[in-house]
Amino acid sequence: MARKERPLEGEDGPLLEFATALRRLRHEAGSPPYRDMSARAHYSVATLSGAAAGRRLPSLDVTLSYVRACGGDVGEWERRWHAAAARLAAAGAGPGRAEAPGPRAPGAQGLPYVGLAPFRCEDAALFFGRERLVEDLFTALTRHRVVALVGASGAGKSSLLHAGLLPRLHADTPARAVTVLTPGPHPLDRARRALADGPGPADGPGPADGPGTADGPGPADGPGPADGPGTAERVLVVDQFEEVFTVCADPAERSRFVGELVGAAKRPGSGCRVVLGVRADFYAHCTRHPEIVEVLREAQVVVGPMSAAELRRAVVEPARRAGLTVEGGLQATLVAHAHGQVGALPLLSHSLLETWRRRRGAALTLDGFHAAGGFEGALAQSAEALYDSLSAPQQHLARQVFVHLIALGEGTEDTKRPVDRAELGQDADTRTVLARAAALRLLTLGDGAVELTHEALIRAWPRLRGWLTDDRERLRRHRQLAEAARAWEAVGRDPGALLRGAPLALARELTAGGGPVLTAAEAEFLAAGTAAESAAGDRARRRTRRLRLLVGALACLVVVAAVATGSAVRAEDEVTRQRNDAVAQNLAETSAGVAAAEPGLAVQLGLTAYRLSPTARTRDGLLSALMTALPAHGKEVVAIAYRPDGRQLATASGDRTARLWQTRGAGRPDPVATLGGHGGPLRALAYRPDGHTLATAAADGGVRLWDVTDPAHPAVAAELPSRETDVRALAFSPDGRTLATAGAGGGVRLWDVTDPAAPAETAPVPGHRDTVRAVAFSPDGRTLATGGEDTTVRLTDVGDRTRPEPLAVVGGHDTAVFSVAFAPDGRTLAIASGGRTPIRLWDLAEPRRPAPLATLTGHTDVVGAVAFGPDGRVLASASDDRTVRLWSVARGARPAPLATLTGHVTAVGSVAFSPDGAVLASGGYDTTLRLAGTDLDRALAGACAHTGPRITRAQWASYMPYLDYSPPCSGLESP
Repeated sequence: MARKERPLEGEDGPLLEFATALRRLRHEAGSPPYRDMSARAHYSVATLSGAAAGRRLPSLDVTLSYVRACGGDVGEWERRWHAAAARLAAAGAGPGRAEAPGPRAPGAQGLPYVGLAPFRCEDAALFFGRERLVEDLFTALTRHRVVALVGASGAGKSSLLHAGLLPRLHADTPARAVTVLTPGPHPLDRARRALADGPGPADGPGPADGPGTADGPGPADGPGPADGPGTAERVLVVDQFEEVFTVCADPAERSRFVGELVGAAKRPGSGCRVVLGVRADFYAHCTRHPEIVEVLREAQVVVGPMSAAELRRAVVEPARRAGLTVEGGLQATLVAHAHGQVGALPLLSHSLLETWRRRRGAALTLDGFHAAGGFEGALAQSAEALYDSLSAPQQHLARQVFVHLIALGEGTEDTKRPVDRAELGQDADTRTVLARAAALRLLTLGDGAVELTHEALIRAWPRLRGWLTDDRERLRRHRQLAEAARAWEAVGRDPGALLRGAPLALARELTAGGGPVLTAAEAEFLAAGTAAESAAGDRARRRTRRLRLLVGALACLVVVAAVATGSAVRAEDEVTRQRNDAVAQNLAETSAGVAAAEPGLAVQLGLTAYRLSPTARTRDGLLSALMTALPAHGKEVVAIAYRPDGRQLATASGDRTARLWQTRGAGRPDPVATLGGHGGPLRALAYRPDGHTLATAAADGGVRLWDVTDPAHPAVAAELPSRETDVRALAFSPDGRTLATAGAGGGVRLWDVTDPAAPAETAPVPGHRDTVRAVAFSPDGRTLATGGEDTTVRLTDVGDRTRPEPLAVVGGHDTAVFSVAFAPDGRTLAIASGGRTPIRLWDLAEPRRPAPLATLTGHTDVVGAVAFGPDGRVLASASDDRTVRLWSVARGARPAPLATLTGHVTAVGSVAFSPDGAVLASGGYDTTLRLAGTDLDRALAGACAHTGPRITRAQWASYMPYLDYSPPCSGLESP
């Protein structure tokens, strides 16, 4: 008989509730003795009994082992553990019992990590891993008068300047005057103050500004002329130089700013040196200015991704300085996530800070990291915690505030923009939103200015991305209104600069239905335009009365008017065509916006747009509205595969499960079964050609073979011995006898799966130096293509599965390779990557000498997956730009775009054709699965069969007030 446990002691709270629930689970399982549970769980009796003692929260692994020993639901208890950990963290404790805080770190705020904010000069004691780059930048500055520091968003440019270069400059020459500025809306004024005898008062500090900036004097500045023989040298650091293009609205001021800045440094006898920190996606903008072109040609330092050793120093050293330790598993996980990712440093820093807040004693643990939300989820979890803490009116204000702080990209990514505090309002709710966001380091509150702490928030917070998607057109209109209001002020409020007609009507729409908050100047400008339009209407009515008196006199001109009728008809036709084009384009965009909530209405709007103006854009909008969409998993859908007979579809997700679906063409599939049991997020899956076996791979290195002969009752046939810590890709050979797996460390392995229940490794495939993300067999099964983070694709002869022989290495990509696919005839290989050449086609007529065939351009972000249709004439691609594109590749060297499908609200990571080529499936990081028919003409012809009730007159008047009511699908029933 099991020994009776001691009663639980202590105050009510998450620890006591969790321990009580564990004890209840054991009681419902028949109260098995802890000795028996220990044998099943492989943990000691003391560890298991301590898990239910209520003194501290047990680790996640101990908890799940306890639950398995009692026959409980592992998925439900994993959610319970994360909820308890989050409650303890909110109460000031880590995943374990609330503990006294450990030693304080040497940072400016006593924290070992700075989170989302960039490192400041006072954080130099925490800044590790960039020592070599700091020296490179310092050396370049000693050799050149002007140096450009170029790097992607999130690469750590601001931190490198503030916590790396500035301390290095002061250590070299303490008397040197150093000034830091951000351009802001009026960069010329700031530059002139910085180059004057002494720094003057600012328009308001930017987020990277601090003591010693051009926006306010500080101890780093010293009086003295900016140039002249014998004077002390001054270094001017321009952080976030891209604000010249995103925040400054005057091209003339922009050019003068660049000229004066570079001229001050290049002037003979000048004692000034200049450092420009600029984002890489604004490189092309910089080349429009000859002065900067010369700088980029002679002196630029590029900020790339940190090496594994540098990342480990950045993780471990701040903790060591604070008397803390970082668990080995956590180090490996963080380095694996950030290695090779040039923009991942803000996410790394934020996840470290949130893990520190959930530390156990003096240790940062992997459990704390998971409780914080993981690498990419920590930032989104912090932002969601802010949103959930607000009341409904405050949540509405938060949406307005965050989107107002973003400058929409034109050919570049969306960027943050500082705004004056007065633009956001002064009421109590607004102050609450700003204060809470600043406390979580999501916003930076300067002296009269507010901005996002880092642009990584735009990429990592799905809710904010959704807001930007929904409000993009409204935001553009607001920016146009703000620019028009500034122009009106600049010309002394000249009535000729007021808005009229359609632009005024569009501007007035901004204030309807809870639009963005207008500044006082914008509201006055809008009111003045409305008043001027009203006055003009009064004058028009008076003119009309006078014209009526002249009607009799005009009767004699009827004959002349008849001659002009023909011209008028033609002019009217042209006006009608232009109106139809504009209305159709607007309807196509509106259709995409309402597709999620009202798919039937979206199809009818898209069909009306296409019939008004049958362009590629309206056709793509209609095809996107016709796609079947459904939430497939709790997290991102990372892989899709059709069973060879096409009647079943499998999906894999970051929620650690795979799912089987019964398909009905492009219609909504039915769920059949869920495959669980993996210890980490799934990375890939593939069907064996016979359709009876499904392989799944996960981030914990596990690869499982499932018997899916009976789809409703799948069973594990075998589990491959773990060789890698993270399996990223897998593929079956065409004969089904070999399985290739690939993953971390460049490992590619071949397995004999002739008997799926008894797999055996045949041989490793050497060659790659870094993680392998893609693997595919040629149709004849003799060639294996593998691609990965070393930016290469390797072709290997695997005719003899025990002795693979290298054939060729395909290069030319400037980022990691994420997907490879053979055409059905085996003569063409498609490679998906990022950078300037996201998709490339190669001719493999001679596998030992592959030849470049064509480059496909059009995607604006990384392409994560490519797939050929079964006839080899069509290629599909999925991208982080949230689109799926179809390409005609029948003429290999001259591919052509066929269609662009939208609808996913985040990155699209997987794509697959059905075996008959009639359906294209795509999976995204928005957790959805989408199915589209590939016969475009047939899909358009049958559009009315996929819609709901007929569009009402009220809906028609709302979306198309300029057109007579004419439903595109008149046979539908009224709602």
